[in-house]
Amino acid sequence: MSAPTAARPVTAERTGRRIEEVLDRLAATGEGAAAAEELVRSLMELYGTALARVVELLDPAPGGPLAELLADDLVASLLVLHDLHPEDRDTRIARALDGVHDPRLEVVGFEEHSGTLRLRARAGGGCGCGSAGDAARAAETALAGLAPEVRAVDVETTPAGPTLLQIGTAPTGAR
Repeated sequence: MSAPTAARPVTAERTGRRIEEVLDRLAATGEGAAAAEELVRSLMELYGTALARVVELLDPAPGGPLAELLADDLVASLLVLHDLHPEDRDTRIARALDGVHDPRLEVVGFEEHSGTLRLRARAGGGCGCGSAGDAARAAETALAGLAPEVRAVDVETTPAGPTLLQIGTAPTGAR
């Protein structure tokens, strides 16, 4: 097996999509789909059991080895995949959205039945920060590995507040 290249690093999102594409292709052609799915389930069980042991052996103290692993997106996504991630859904959603680096986003709620995360984006006031659609795509990408229970992101935009004018003590250039 070859090592990942710097140009195409391994990510949970990319690998998950590739696995789904291969399984869909196998199901469409009927060539060994059942065997491939059994192989994937067996490998998942093996890796899941091994990861569970790793998590048990690590010190959960803040700043400890487990905290370092949780900070790694790829490792965290594997822990989520195997239902081993120690953080609850809301904490994982907050962690993923912190990675979006958009201070305008705030969580409004999560709809369990549809898997829709509702976000509110305060209008950017012409700062060039991007649209609600951009924010939704960035959030979906960030959430893919850490919160797979989020199947859709709905971003509502609130209007920007009034523009504040700078009032000085002297006219411009009067100094």
